[in-house]
Amino acid sequence: MRKILPLVAVICLLLSCQRGIEVSDQIDALPPVEPDYAGVTVPVNIAPLNFSYLGTEPCALQVGGQTIRGRKGLFRFSRKQWKRLMARPEFELTVLARKEGKWVAYKPFKIFVSQDRIDPYISYRLIPPGYQGWQKMGLYQRDLESYRQTPIVTNDLTGGNCMNCHTYLNGDPSKMVFHARATFGGTMLIDGGAIEKLNTKTDSTMSALVYPYWHPSGDYIAFSVNKTFQSFYNHGSDRIEVFDKASDVVVYNVHTRQIAWSPLTRDEGRFETFPTFSPDGKWLYFCSAEAVPEMPKDYKQARYGIYRIAFHAEDMSFGDQLECIYDAPAEGFSASFPRISPDGRYLCFTRHGYGNFSIWHQDSDLWMVDLETRAVWPLAEANSERSESFHTWSGNGRWLVFNSRRGDGLYTRVYFTHIDADGRASKAFLLPQDDPVPYYKRLLFSYNLPAFMTGPVPMPERRIVSEIRRSQGVDVQVKD
Repeated sequence: MRKILPLVAVICLLLSCQRGIEVSDQIDALPPVEPDYAGVTVPVNIAPLNFSYLGTEPCALQVGGQTIRGRKGLFRFSRKQWKRLMARPEFELTVLARKEGKWVAYKPFKIFVSQDRIDPYISYRLIPPGYQGWQKMGLYQRDLESYRQTPIVTNDLTGGNCMNCHTYLNGDPSKMVFHARATFGGTMLIDGGAIEKLNTKTDSTMSALVYPYWHPSGDYIAFSVNKTFQSFYNHGSDRIEVFDKASDVVVYNVHTRQIAWSPLTRDEGRFETFPTFSPDGKWLYFCSAEAVPEMPKDYKQARYGIYRIAFHAEDMSFGDQLECIYDAPAEGFSASFPRISPDGRYLCFTRHGYGNFSIWHQDSDLWMVDLETRAVWPLAEANSERSESFHTWSGNGRWLVFNSRRGDGLYTRVYFTHIDADGRASKAFLLPQDDPVPYYKRLLFSYNLPAFMTGPVPMPERRIVSEIRRSQGVDVQVKD
């Protein structure tokens, strides 16, 4: 009999665990958790959205007929649990806390699951939130179906230089361009198994090439050329102003290593910047503002609208007129960073009070233009009270990834929002991490310019570093 009693006790304990926790009371409020995933829409192939209860008492989570005990406040989903939850169109989560010896339940919340899959990878810069130097920084890639982050290239072996403006041809990681600045400077172009460094400053342009965007054919890349400066605020919520004293838009031919432009993309009376091609390759979109003669004195007078010009890929020529897509200055605002959905229907941009470098403007929000009807609206569900910017479309046009300073207002983090068939956004959710609260609190780097990818960059980091250090670069020419 003595040998049977312990076994009976174990069975009773297991049955008690399966029945879950007996709740004594309800709290009519959502639980204090971080990150805030209440009411978000997530792709079916995203990594588990682990989160933490911010109270100090013991806690548990009821979800999908199971009870998950919190460990130091963290609710961590197993892959098996998460896979079962992702098989549902939605699921409800209830956080429990043990207060004064009794279990109480907070108001439940839902997470909605979209069958619109997200691209499996993103890449981004990780940079310190400084202004003058980048002692340690790099380009990284992240598997969105897990928490694995790996470097594409870091500046440890390239003289601590700056690397920026990474972009891909339709998310193809084997078709990549980025800039190495200062030490070993040049524009790095990766095309399949080949890599070359370009010297992009010419006698006919004011600077080296800056903000890039691939033509869908892969034959061309649009760039801006900019005389960029920065100044600092001595009061107010914004910390720094980045502005252009002059800027133009040009197109680079990857085969002939030539650049070309139109007088309408290189108007001395205007600032042109942030080019992007339409998905069919027939239009070149960019931001343009009336030139401000005294910069930085009158920098708040610079307001950009969104324009487009026809582009003829067969001979690298341009149309003879500009078309205004969104006249932001007429409404007292400025627009920057236009990006078009893969189906060509919607154009997402950032709108803010003035200037063009929206990531430093706390009032910067994501807005949308319907290119068929020209209706314009804010992505209110995805925006916050702080800066949103640097957004990229997924390959299926159903997700946006973007930078946001929501939180402390200093560090940019990566967020995602679902875009439905009518161009409307869902509540944004933070890039998942295995243990997100300590991860983000300890991370003293900002995410910058997130971009979707169909997979990891196939070229090894050592090969990229070798070419940055070794090559003197190939000169870019101006098309006759």
